Amino acid sequence: MVAEYFKTFLKTAEHLLKIESDEHAIKAISFVKHTEDSSEFQPEILENAKQQLQNYFEGNLQSFNLKLDPEGTDFQKRVWDLLYKIPYGKTCTYADMANKLGDPKVIRAAASANGKNPVAIVIPCHRVIGTNGSLTGYAGGLENKRFLLDLENRVANGVMSLF
Repeated sequence: MVAEYFKTFLKTAEHLLKIESDEHAIKAISFVKHTEDSSEFQPEILENAKQQLQNYFEGNLQSFNLKLDPEGTDFQKRVWDLLYKIPYGKTCTYADMANKLGDPKVIRAAASANGKNPVAIVIPCHRVIGTNGSLTGYAGGLENKRFLLDLENRVANGVMSLF
């Protein structure tokens, strides 16, 4: 039996996010340019995700409490578990990730898994930067990566602006 998936959208002042779930867990969150029809039935998990993401963008949430069930290989899931542990307002490098995986040679594989993360923001792949400190690729676009890192930096350092 194929699981039924549901979707909704969150529009903030600067972003449009597509949120997808089954009845029990979030499957994907992605930046999109246009909405589609949302699912008629909205499981509680979708509404909960929408509210938590809104709070995040308002600077009022630093840690998500959502059940996640992204689809990926075992290695990708190991990488995503590491990503999930990067603290709010902090960054790490792809080399750091490879070292935490126990093999510095898997840096490219770790970067590839990072790029295939289906749950943007909640699994914070935007917190991974190049070894030289540069903002490297981000599936949601580098401008969104910069925005998310700036938002988290401002909130973590108590410099939120109301304007």
